[in-house]
Amino acid sequence: MPTRSFTEVIAWQKAHAFVRSVYLHTASFPPHERFGLTSQFQRAAVSIAANIAEGYKKKTPADKLRFLNIAQGSLEECRYYIILAKDIEYINNNIHNELNTSIEEASKVLNAYYASVENSQHG
Repeated sequence: MPTRSFTEVIAWQKAHAFVRSVYLHTASFPPHERFGLTSQFQRAAVSIAANIAEGYKKKTPADKLRFLNIAQGSLEECRYYIILAKDIEYINNNIHNELNTSIEEASKVLNAYYASVENSQHG
């Protein structure tokens, strides 16, 4: 059964859950990072979900894939921010593991969604 809204897309749901987690945990970053790492991390996380949403209504598979690929790039950017936040001790091991689990779930579902759209282009 086709979806009626991007909010029904599991890839968006997982990405949105990741965004919420990023906002929760970056709230405790030092104040001097407000316009630095905090802002960059939040922006990249939001970009994942936003590009899935924007691509949802695109008419052609090629257009959808372009937005999903941007989402994939933002996701990889966030992987780096998770590593950096841990290395500079802005997050502890538990939060690091939580963020890694969340982003891994989002990545797997996003990659499957991308493959599905790509296959529909050739099918």
